[in-house]
Amino acid sequence: MFDRDEPLWDRTLRRIRLIWPLGDQATLKNSVEADLPDGDLQKLRARIDACLEGRGGEVSARTRAAELGETYLVLNSEGRKRFLELLAREYDVDNEAVETAIAARLQNSDPEDKRQKNHALRNLFISPRTQLLRQFNGLQEGVKFLVDLRAELLPLTAGDPALKSLDQDILGLLSSWFDVGFLDLQRITWETPAALLEKLIKYEAVHAIRSWQDLKNRLREDRRCFAYFHPRMPQEPLIFVEVALVNGIAANIHDLLDESKPTLAPRQADCAIFYSISNCQAGLAGVGFGNFLIKNVVKDLSAKLPNLKTFSTLSPIPGFLAYFRNHPEEVVFSERELKALKKMAGETDAKEFFLAALDNLGEHLKEDTPSPLKPILLRLCARYLLSAKKGRQAFDRVSHFHLSNGAKIERINWAADLSEKGIGQSAGMMVNYLYQLSHIEKHHESYTESGDIAVSSAVSKMARL
Repeated sequence: MFDRDEPLWDRTLRRIRLIWPLGDQATLKNSVEADLPDGDLQKLRARIDACLEGRGGEVSARTRAAELGETYLVLNSEGRKRFLELLAREYDVDNEAVETAIAARLQNSDPEDKRQKNHALRNLFISPRTQLLRQFNGLQEGVKFLVDLRAELLPLTAGDPALKSLDQDILGLLSSWFDVGFLDLQRITWETPAALLEKLIKYEAVHAIRSWQDLKNRLREDRRCFAYFHPRMPQEPLIFVEVALVNGIAANIHDLLDESKPTLAPRQADCAIFYSISNCQAGLAGVGFGNFLIKNVVKDLSAKLPNLKTFSTLSPIPGFLAYFRNHPEEVVFSERELKALKKMAGETDAKEFFLAALDNLGEHLKEDTPSPLKPILLRLCARYLLSAKKGRQAFDRVSHFHLSNGAKIERINWAADLSEKGIGQSAGMMVNYLYQLSHIEKHHESYTESGDIAVSSAVSKMARL
């Protein structure tokens, strides 16, 4: 059994140390203190300069890049922060050189000379640190190293424009390296190597995989799991989706994950339910390959199982309750709802009672008798999905993901996820986002261009006060 407490980043570091054995050349990592004091920072600066000068050709450049990577790995959190700050503050674009080049170009009227100056100007906008970081693309595990380095950098960027700029440089590199055209969509089965299955358990972010038996159940004949991989990270899933082949649109997660449920022959199913999508690499935040995942899986399933007529999600609503806790002014009741709440609240103010109940919904949702809160929560959920926005985008991140992919809000399901997480985030409710193949592009364009949300008449009616 694997060690669930060991971070995957630690294992990545151990692999890289085995792959980058620099021998006698690995002198820098052995001569610096873990917190990278000023004297050692000067040593690092000298090695970076030597790396950028490019003496000795491509092999020497890669060796120096590997040495810098090895040095980063032996540093503690303070040392790594100082390493990143050095790259951010001293190896950015040379603004004076850019201004000089712009002035020279503006003063020149010869077309050929302008073309040459345009080329030179473009090169000046490529920062020295970007040139340095590109060299990791040529190292085994170098791409994974840079992805994980960015995962450590991201929390440090808040309030630091220089580190934010460094992050943008790294994001630009990763966005080009991880273009969806370079990625490989693979099906994961129970026969997949255990080391990779172990990572699915680690990375699952929606419905925790409780055991190997739970995972086996999610990979049985009437289930599918697909993941994107990059050729330079063949053992590291980038994002994966879990799918259930069923009859009819699923209304709750408990039935889909129930190990005692009989297996359905895939060719007897008429519906594919996407019930979990997990991003695996924190350092790839902002790289947009996830938008193609569901569409490509739909194409794959449609080609192999033409009996599938409906493609839907069963999705969480992670921002729902937090939104109304933070925006109590948005909680408004109809006369009928107010009457029901007053009956429950007694002497307590009805709105105060309701907001307090949001923190203790387990009691209300698990009672044998229907809760008076059900119609109120369903209406508020519909209103949240249709009206809560960040600019033109849906406030809920899961909703935004599916709407931007061209999905339609089809149905809100009561008591669909009664786990502690499901109750705490979304009052136990889940949403079916419907992917209608003939309408995906139309819905996508309408949402991305004007923020219009495709929604069923039932959900639209539910949102009305």
